[in-house]
Amino acid sequence: MTAYDPLHGPDDVTPEPATLDVEIAVTRRILDETVGLNIHSGRDMLQAAVALNARVRALLAAIEAERGGRQ
Repeated sequence: MTAYDPLHGPDDVTPEPATLDVEIAVTRRILDETVGLNIHSGRDMLQAAVALNARVRALLAAIEAERGGRQ
């Protein structure tokens, strides 16, 4: 047992990804939205970390789906 809640647990299900083009577009949007966040703000950095973690997971799932599964 841990003293914290993990960002993503092993039993969490990642939703089915959109097409790779859509996932890339959404990832770019999230990067644009987080670029101006204050690096000295714990709240801002937590917001960026969670948003980017979710995007990387979705983007990787779309890449794997396009390639026909995990490589």
